[in-house]
Amino acid sequence: MVVFAGQGDARRSMALLWRTEGPGDARPGPKPGLSVDVIVDAAIAVADAEGMAALSMRAVGERLGRTAMALYTYVPSKSELVDLMHDRVLAELPADYGPRADWRAGATAWAEDAWAFYLRHPWVLQVSQARPVLGPNEYVMLDTVVGVLRGTGLGPGALRRIVGTLFSFVRGAAQTVAESRQAATATGVSDEQWWQARSALLGEVAPDFAERFPMVAWLEGEAASPPEDASVPYLEREARKTFEAGLAVLLDGIEAAVGRAGV
Repeated sequence: MVVFAGQGDARRSMALLWRTEGPGDARPGPKPGLSVDVIVDAAIAVADAEGMAALSMRAVGERLGRTAMALYTYVPSKSELVDLMHDRVLAELPADYGPRADWRAGATAWAEDAWAFYLRHPWVLQVSQARPVLGPNEYVMLDTVVGVLRGTGLGPGALRRIVGTLFSFVRGAAQTVAESRQAATATGVSDEQWWQARSALLGEVAPDFAERFPMVAWLEGEAASPPEDASVPYLEREARKTFEAGLAVLLDGIEAAVGRAGV
């Protein structure tokens, strides 16, 4: 499920995001116990607990003990609500990662924080980055990462691509774990059951697998070491290791770019 931000009324949505009021934006006074922030918090709680597919104005209203109609005074529609939710949760990410001179430590810490953030709020991964929300916390996050990586000494042209690569890497790595956690509930089959059923059949349907795919056989030939924590599913453990290895390679690449630039 992919959700595109910015589908509501542009002026009203931006005014809500930035908490400004322009001509014609005035609304009736708030009823006791209701406000934009209260509604957004309730919507985030719904999405965290049940996923983006369960999000609706009615579901948020029920959580607050109100009707959906009672919410429209504050938030015009679900489209604006998604924008507000997305920007609101981004405020959880720290905005300071220490001295710019230690950019590698700062980038590592940010990537770890972003990884944990996406897994706390997996519905955020369903909000497409093709059309950003353009809210204040989204810009705080971007400003923070650029500030960390500016310590490399690289110019705006190079940093723009590096920042985009870092965002895409962390988001993609977290998405693998988020989807693996959702798979069992969505399908009714655990990871272990799924792999056992299909891997057992692979030997039957492709008895010459090693000959047909020698590089894959070589890659999988090394005996796996016992897991440090057997309570963590296999795919999630592998995704975490891939995240750590990929982040190290990405940061090594940035260091190489710094060296080539002579900064």
